[in-house]
Amino acid sequence: NLSLDSIFSCLKSGLEETLSIWYPAAGRLSLNPSDGKLNLWCSNDGAVLVEAVTSAKIIELGDLSQYNEFFEHLAYKPDFHGNFSEMPLVVAQVTGFGCGGYSIGIGSSHSLFDGPATYDFLHAWASNSAILKQKRGTELYKPVHERGTLLVENPGITKLPESGSSATRAVAIDHLYQLIKQAMSGQTCGPDTKFGSGKLHDVGNSNLVLKTFHVSGAMIESLKSKVLGERSGSFSCSSFELLAAHLWKARTKALGVMKGSMVCLQFAVDIRKKTVPPLREGFSGNAYVLASAALTAEELEAASHEDIVDKIKEAKRSISNDYVIAYNQALDGPQGTLLPLNELTLVSDWTRMPFHKIDFFHGEAAYVSPLLSPIPQVAYFMQNPIDSRGVDMRIGLLPQSLNAFSHYFLTNMQ
Repeated sequence: NLSLDSIFSCLKSGLEETLSIWYPAAGRLSLNPSDGKLNLWCSNDGAVLVEAVTSAKIIELGDLSQYNEFFEHLAYKPDFHGNFSEMPLVVAQVTGFGCGGYSIGIGSSHSLFDGPATYDFLHAWASNSAILKQKRGTELYKPVHERGTLLVENPGITKLPESGSSATRAVAIDHLYQLIKQAMSGQTCGPDTKFGSGKLHDVGNSNLVLKTFHVSGAMIESLKSKVLGERSGSFSCSSFELLAAHLWKARTKALGVMKGSMVCLQFAVDIRKKTVPPLREGFSGNAYVLASAALTAEELEAASHEDIVDKIKEAKRSISNDYVIAYNQALDGPQGTLLPLNELTLVSDWTRMPFHKIDFFHGEAAYVSPLLSPIPQVAYFMQNPIDSRGVDMRIGLLPQSLNAFSHYFLTNMQ
């Protein structure tokens, strides 16, 4: 029963208060002329918050967990005139629906925040907005904006250690180069080659269908019991490890990857407690690296879920302070656009960031959906708003492989 004006006013004042503490979010990015890297200027140019109205009713959108192109109209898209240093790093739009419901569409630069930092920022904004409740007395911890710990010490391009060197290597980057070389159909592609500089196979990135699969807590437990069998206590795994293993196997089979081809599973690992010393509580930047597991498609198809989970655990254990250093050094080299690869399965785990629980209004959101990603084939694992033990997995798939993937992914889960 609140008007759009009153809600917008609360959100505006709350965002202003939040930006006074999270001040890098009001800044801009620029290129450092000496080394070509991005600088984050705390210039106080501001974030953008807009209000919008629609006569549409939320119920008309159907199942909110399934991607709908209408969602793209619920987030503000600033015009890009070729100068990214003028682009805001945080944009938001509050939209009033014809039924009296509301949505908040939010965009932020990944150069500014990673997932956990975004979650903390939005939580602070909601707390400062205080819609339909008195101002909370709980004191939120102050974010830590110092990012020097993760900077590569030597300016310019830092070469990776030679193959076979005893120095720790960023396995995820090595695997990525191998996948690109494989996709180049015999063309050379070494560590100094820009991503996407050759003619990679086009897998129809623009034609991908975004589909959400509901995996209930009961389904996860059923799959665990089938995988573990009678060996309770001798082998354990997390829901993430089991679902990632199952996804990797199902996606690779559904896409019909050639048996001798190398296939990879890559996923983000939070490094806040992996660095030496650990990053301070409340670190507000990007604090993740990709972990990677690799097999041939034939090996993956023949492997048990337990074997694949072991590979995922091994990839997790490999993330150390030395790995973080090697990873950041690898990213210091030339980069470009990475085209989608059937052989690469990417997972982004949001289950520990239940965005729907951030109560901007008077309770949890009905649903929180990612918008169209620059890499739409990434699989998002999200906490189900109704079943806290369940996972909603959203993934981009080719139309011709959707039925096959659905069959392989849902097998053993019913």
